[in-house]
Amino acid sequence: MSLDFSRNHFEMFGLPMSFSIDADRLDQAYRGIQAEIHPDKFAHAGDAEQRLAMQWSTRVNEAYQTLRKPFERARYLLELNGIDAMDAKNTSMPADFLMQQMEWREALMEARAGKDIAALQALENELKAQARSLQTRLASLLDEQRNYVEAGNVLRKVRFMDKLLAEIDATYEEIE
Repeated sequence: MSLDFSRNHFEMFGLPMSFSIDADRLDQAYRGIQAEIHPDKFAHAGDAEQRLAMQWSTRVNEAYQTLRKPFERARYLLELNGIDAMDAKNTSMPADFLMQQMEWREALMEARAGKDIAALQALENELKAQARSLQTRLASLLDEQRNYVEAGNVLRKVRFMDKLLAEIDATYEEIE
């Protein structure tokens, strides 16, 4: 096994370091590497080789999971560029976004209390549209502008949107 533990996730799969990636190419590279290093291929090898195969398999799986999820991929790209976007000490958000958060939360509480599926769907559609817009902005900030500080700010907004969309899903189940 000639894999190099010092390579970042993008290098491991032969992909450019960017937010916008070719998902098919990622999947293909992942399957190719897994075919080479899967621990089952080393069942009859020595303990050291088996251990190394297990370590590599774990590392490749973690890298793949990180790169295939847009939020995690953006977070990883930011980390590679020295930005911890999810630093617990950095919770600043623009006032207009904070106001919007409160309005969305209020709309969710009202829809839940009234068991109003139509209101819930309208809120979900609005949030998904906003989330798509944020993803587009994130891609531009990371890949074109290389403005990692602002990308970190946008990623925190994406995290909020993801959590609120998960709450909406839970509310559907609660109502139904």
